[in-house]
Amino acid sequence: MAYKIVFAGQVGAGKTTAINAISDIPVVSTEANTSDSLAQTKQKTTVAMDYGALHLSNDDKVFLYGTPGQERFNFMWEILSVGALGIVLLIDHSQAQPVQDMRFYLDTFSSFTKQGAVAIGVTHMDLTEGDSLAPYLECLQDYHISVPVFEVDARESRDVKTLVLSLLAMLDQDF
Repeated sequence: MAYKIVFAGQVGAGKTTAINAISDIPVVSTEANTSDSLAQTKQKTTVAMDYGALHLSNDDKVFLYGTPGQERFNFMWEILSVGALGIVLLIDHSQAQPVQDMRFYLDTFSSFTKQGAVAIGVTHMDLTEGDSLAPYLECLQDYHISVPVFEVDARESRDVKTLVLSLLAMLDQDF
């Protein structure tokens, strides 16, 4: 069986890094040099998608698609979501308003949010004070959904696999 999961979140949250951390195939990436104000914080950014694949122990495959983080490429968010089982949402905790960022993406991907087909990974918690996931969990109460929320390091395969497998488990997939 094959499953499709989309990684979404703001620029710098770790989508490309996360897919690279768990993909069993070389990742196809559409990174380009940044040319706007983003260039001050990041040299390259995804402009179309990232693609990788994870092979599960039972010969099932999970196809991993990463969206661009810049809102000007939001047309790709919808395109990449077609046929997906769910969303792995990565939120950069070091941003000014990370809970508001999470709300934005939960609202943007509301078709998955309403089904509870979301797993949330909070990245960069080591870069700021306030290391609690409580604000994220409180925010989720407004959506009346119960989805997994983890502190993750997008570079760590174990952290990223936990997100993906928790999403699949929530969806009662036989993997």
